[in-house]
Amino acid sequence: MDGPVVAAARQALEAADVDLVLPFVPAEAEAEVRAAYDRVAPLRDNAPRVRETAELWFFETVVRLHRAGEGAPYTGLKPAGLSVGPVIPLAERAVETGSSQQLGDYLTDVLRNELEQRLDAVRALAAHRARSLEDERRYVQAMLGYEVYSHHLYGAMRATDHHEAGAHSHAE
Repeated sequence: MDGPVVAAARQALEAADVDLVLPFVPAEAEAEVRAAYDRVAPLRDNAPRVRETAELWFFETVVRLHRAGEGAPYTGLKPAGLSVGPVIPLAERAVETGSSQQLGDYLTDVLRNELEQRLDAVRALAAHRARSLEDERRYVQAMLGYEVYSHHLYGAMRATDHHEAGAHSHAE
């Protein structure tokens, strides 16, 4: 409930300007968002429960369409205050400050540690791979897993937009 999509939907309702939320949904969803807005806007002057229910429906509609535009399933609105992990705040700070230094340093450290730990596991299995066919299989699985993991990382780093790298879990 405190992610950027709901924040934009809330701002659109408060400013009486549906255009404020439209950048968060694909162009093909614009008509549905406008229709939802047109149904909800008049209800904001009603009793608090009616207003709250109408706004919640609007938020759900916008987030559902946003997620569909990413090719991701809609799994419902999440409560405010959930942790999004360490990367999203660093990425947000980079956008605000214009510097990716902190984010890059953090991701580099995490990546280096992950690669080292996974390679250490492969090397440990390699030392015993000749003992049995089962040990050889464990080694091959770890070795291929390391290579495929590296390949997927590279794909994510080269992705041109956020949904191309895989579904994200950023709070909506």
